[in-house]
Amino acid sequence: MNDGVTGGVTALGLIRRWRDLSPDGVAVSGAGGELTFRELDDRIGRLADELRRRGAGPETPVGLCLDRTPAMIVAMLAVWAAGGAYVPLDPAFPEERLRLMREDAGVALVLTQPSVDARLLDGVRDVVRLTPDGTPLDPATGPAADTIPDAPSVASSSPAYLMYTSGSTGRPKGVVVPHRAVANLLESFASLLELTPGDAWLAVTTLSFDISVLELLLPLVCGARVVVASAHETADGRALRARAVAEAVTVMQATPASWRILLESGGVPEGIRTRLCGGEALPRDLADALLDGGARLWNVYGPTETTVWSTAGRVAPSPAPVDLGEPIGRTTVRVLGPDGRPVPPGEAGELHIGGAGVAVGYRGMPALTASRFLPDPFSGMPGARMYATGDLVAVRDGRLHYLGRADQQVKVRGFRIELGEIETALRAAPGVADAAAGVCDGPDGLPRLVAYLVPGPRDPAARATERAEGDDAEAWAALRERLRRSLPDYMVPAHHVVLDALPLTPNGKLDRKALPPPEWTRARTAPYRPPASALEEELVAMWGEVLGVEEPIGVDDDFFELGGHSLTATRINARIQARFTVVVPIAVLFEHPTVAELAVEMNRLDDDDLDLVEVAALRDELDGLDADELAALFDELAPDA
Repeated sequence: MNDGVTGGVTALGLIRRWRDLSPDGVAVSGAGGELTFRELDDRIGRLADELRRRGAGPETPVGLCLDRTPAMIVAMLAVWAAGGAYVPLDPAFPEERLRLMREDAGVALVLTQPSVDARLLDGVRDVVRLTPDGTPLDPATGPAADTIPDAPSVASSSPAYLMYTSGSTGRPKGVVVPHRAVANLLESFASLLELTPGDAWLAVTTLSFDISVLELLLPLVCGARVVVASAHETADGRALRARAVAEAVTVMQATPASWRILLESGGVPEGIRTRLCGGEALPRDLADALLDGGARLWNVYGPTETTVWSTAGRVAPSPAPVDLGEPIGRTTVRVLGPDGRPVPPGEAGELHIGGAGVAVGYRGMPALTASRFLPDPFSGMPGARMYATGDLVAVRDGRLHYLGRADQQVKVRGFRIELGEIETALRAAPGVADAAAGVCDGPDGLPRLVAYLVPGPRDPAARATERAEGDDAEAWAALRERLRRSLPDYMVPAHHVVLDALPLTPNGKLDRKALPPPEWTRARTAPYRPPASALEEELVAMWGEVLGVEEPIGVDDDFFELGGHSLTATRINARIQARFTVVVPIAVLFEHPTVAELAVEMNRLDDDDLDLVEVAALRDELDGLDADELAALFDELAPDA
């Protein structure tokens, strides 16, 4: 495999060294088996040849629509070896959103797998299916297959990937990240974390979230092993924990929500001694939980536009504050006021990031690029730029402290969301005259997206926005289903508030601070039907406690319509397994999201045909007995034993 690097090192070159240093060391493991560094290099070379046969070359955008197997890593690096830039196309995204991304990026060639729904790629000119280890299933035929173009030279300034983020205009926007920025990220964290070939990193993040770049590539740069968690494992805390233990994982990076899933599912395995948390603010209580046992915890921060993470800070135990730490290598941070001048220490200002990690800009959006990627007057280097993050920070005791956002961008469970994109989708719905979106802390203390709707006059479809029971609940569910056709699930509000008009500031702009929180007790999503069995009664009580819903929950209410998500699903799952004598995979809750359906599945999974509630009650009774009482009960039940 020819690195062909010009103008600096690339990640591909950093990884290739281990083909010679440790050819038989395991580089990647996952649902598709294992690949040594020699095998990984071989798969990359073969796939890169296939891509060049099909016309891929310098800066060609190649879509990756793949399941979570070692093929993900092979595909990423093969695209680079062919000279192209990869474009993540998450199979969990709606078809319409994937189409918009492909069209915007100019993608005509996509790597996928037989397990991915082929309908997601309708209209793609060239599709290559891969085995779980990255081997092409559909090699090119005909004259083009007889001649493989020479491996191209890859400039460090060339695009490495095109990552799409939420866009305020209603369309996702593509961030173009060059090879030099990726190489700087990997070299910086290799020095910071000091990984060795004995380490194993559990990769849990979707390719469409840029933090996947670090967890998939840094271990390979250091000669360590990447353990690719399957999609099922990333959604099931107990399965994820089991994978981490079985693979002797030592390093993991995740958002606060994902870390809480592990904590709710038996705790973070002790073997994971190096822990990174980022994507949204790290709460002090979570930091303390992750520091338990003396683990190393890093709080990491950075927008997609400056290549994954731009700062990192080693988190100290309470009562020390959780800050953003310090800039990584070849990175500068400036806290500037509205006049573009540095603010005094301790005062709030907008964070601007410069240096080697700054992206090229937004694809096909020169005006937006110019407004956010600004000339850097502080660097002293011609052409230097800095990115205006929109994040408010302050420098205290030489450390960066995050204060919040200065615009309409929010973070929910680690995902960066432009509220304007949700609002555009809401306003396009029949019967909606005007709309806004916001974030409110739910009864469980976690942030939830809320839609604020102004119904259109005399339009029958406006019933979709009315706050009522029965058919109107079904209409709100239909509106959410419409949103799912264009927005990822994490951007679809679970709650809504109907207003006569949106609140405005004196100058006629939306007053977001005046948007009221929803009435959580009005979260019912179907006509109320009470529990008909003891098991349903216990499940209803669990749901109400975990979701913070005070109004009685009906057995036909949808868990996710009530505000549930992957973290709360894990909490429900953990309580079920602690309370009853049946193991319920978390996927069952996703497939059967009502109390009525879940109760049926739990009884079906119960192999011994005993009443689950009676067994739980008996266990509670036995737990309350002391040793003498237990002995007396045993003698009574089995006097001849």
